[in-house]
Formats: sequence, C-alpha cells, structure tokens
Amino acid sequence: MGNNEPVTRTAVRAARLDQVCAAAVEVARAGIGDVDPGDVGEYLQPVAEGDRLVTHLFECRMAGYRGWRWGVTVTRVPRSRAVTVCETVLLPGPDALLAPGWVPWHERLKPGDLGPGDLLPTHAEDERLVPGYVLSDDPAVEEVSWELGLGRPRVLSREGRAEAAQRWYDGDHGPHAAISAAAPAAARCGTCGFYLPLAGAMRQAFGVCANFYAPDDGRAVSADHGCGAHSEALVESADTGADELPTIYDDSEIESVPVNPAAGSVHTDEPAEPYGHS
Repeated sequence: MGNNEPVTRTAVRAARLDQVCAAAVEVARAGIGDVDPGDVGEYLQPVAEGDRLVTHLFECRMAGYRGWRWGVTVTRVPRSRAVTVCETVLLPGPDALLAPGWVPWHERLKPGDLGPGDLLPTHAEDERLVPGYVLSDDPAVEEVSWELGLGRPRVLSREGRAEAAQRWYDGDHGPHAAISAAAPAAARCGTCGFYLPLAGAMRQAFGVCANFYAPDDGRAVSADHGCGAHSEALVESADTGADELPTIYDDSEIESVPVNPAAGSVHTDEPAEPYGHS
C-alpha cells in the first residue's frame, strides 16, 4: 500500500453443524407434508446453514423430478433440544433435469422470426439508435434528421451502422458467400451495371442489386460480392478440340437446269416483232 496502512483481512467462519438439529431426521421427514409418503425417498445428508440451522436432504421420487431433492430446514432455540421445522422446499440436485435459463425476448429473437402481423418494439436504450437531433458523422443521415418536424425521431448510430455493415459483409451477400467465391474474379458487384450504391457512409462498401436474374436482386450486397449475372460477363464458345474442315466446291461439271420463262419474256428463237420503222 502507498500509505503503509495495514491490510485487514476478514475471515469467514464456516457454519458448524449442530448435532441436535442434525439428529432430527425423522422430524424433518415428517415436515414434508401434502405429498404421498412414497414420493419421499432415502435420506441423503445434512447441510449446516448457520448456528443451530440445518437442512436435511431427502431423495425425491415424484414423477418428472428425477435428480431433485426434498430439503427440510430445522432449527432450535439456544439451550433447547426441541427442534422445529422452518421450511420445506424442492431443490434440484447435481443430476436434475432443469429448464433452460430465462433469456429476455429481445435476445431470443433470430432473423426471420418476425412474421406478417407481428410487432417488434425497439428498446428505448437500443445502442444502435440515437435521437435524430444528435449530430452524426454520416452526411446522408444529417440531411434528413435536421428537417424540422419531418425528420425521423431516431437514426442509426455509429455502432448501429458498424454492426449492420459487419453482419452484411460476413453474411450470404458478402465476398465470402459460396456464389461469390464461384464467380469469376472480375465479376464483382462494384463494377456491375446493375449495382445501385447506397447513400451516406455505406456507399463506399454496399449497394443494392437490381438484376432481375441475379439471386441477390433487391438485396444489399457488398461491392466485392459477385455472381455469374454480372453485366459485363461474356460467354465464351466452348473449345471442342477438333479443327473445322474447309468447304470444297466442285465446279468441274455443269448440270443443265430447265427454267420456265416468266410471263412477257422474249425468247431468242422467236421472230422479231415489227416496230414500224426501218
């Protein structure tokens, strides 16, 4: 210590097992009322709770409570050997089957749990949101948040944007998705004509796919995401490995083909018609 003061350590004395209370096993067993005698099993052990305060544990044989124990706490006044029952409880043992721990509803929700007609109220202290009048480092947010009477009551905070960006980037619409890994290296969304960049701080990394034939149509994708429906993707002709043979024309023989003359045509073997002059 800097001021050289002595350090005081407080020792916690373990509770001593009161022998009179520990011997009152039958008094404790009789304290388990309103149950069938067959539901109370063998005696297990006494547990010292404090001065002249002992809890007796019995096996529980009730259906559906395997591994549980009956706990009966007994006590006595000083210098008296009369033991009385304080309380009777049913306690889980080390092998008891317990229900899962309670988790708040907002921590149990998973993506896709919200269905038609469901309402999902946002917690008032949600760190992902800040009041609309608070200055943000995103110009696109400030553009709408400062509209008097028309701005949104709350907007995304820096933590909220970072959390959403990381979730999108690591999800099925980021660069590590299976469809992105299988796409050509140059087929990235940032260079695709169907890529609509988001506004504000998200613009540098994310946009929305507008390709009707792409599996990500209408979804936010990262700029380095990709798929085979890229606007500049070219389909190359498959190489069969066989050389194309040249076309050969044989003009050594002439075949006569009769042609019917059209109406009004003149044949060379017909006499010339007089034209009225010499």
